[in-house]
Amino acid sequence: MLKAADVKVFKAALEALRARLRGDVSMMADAALGKTRSEAGGDLSSMPIHMADIGSDAYEQEFTLSLMATEEETLELVEQALARIREKKYGVCEECGGVIAKKRLEAIPFAPMCIRCAEKLENEGGGRPRQPR
Repeated sequence: MLKAADVKVFKAALEALRARLRGDVSMMADAALGKTRSEAGGDLSSMPIHMADIGSDAYEQEFTLSLMATEEETLELVEQALARIREKKYGVCEECGGVIAKKRLEAIPFAPMCIRCAEKLENEGGGRPRQPR
């Protein structure tokens, strides 16, 4: 099991990651849902915009929204890890109940499973693992 001092360090890292992700998601939301190209450039004329520009704007917006979804998924995993800390279950694999290696938690502090269970889930075709590798 992890020492209390280790858990304290992981908690601080998770809280810092949560704050960064919240800021990133908020900033991306503003970018994706904000002004159009002409408004951003200060062009308020009624001249038509080239179709390629409209396509580029749509692609950029879609790409940003996709990044936001990924960041929100990671944020949810961070919140779950912080809940496990509060419940004194942090560092315990949700699948087998074994200990999650400290090295794994250093790499992915919000990992809910040990490496063996994460690989098993991935190899079984159970879809995407619940945390990035």
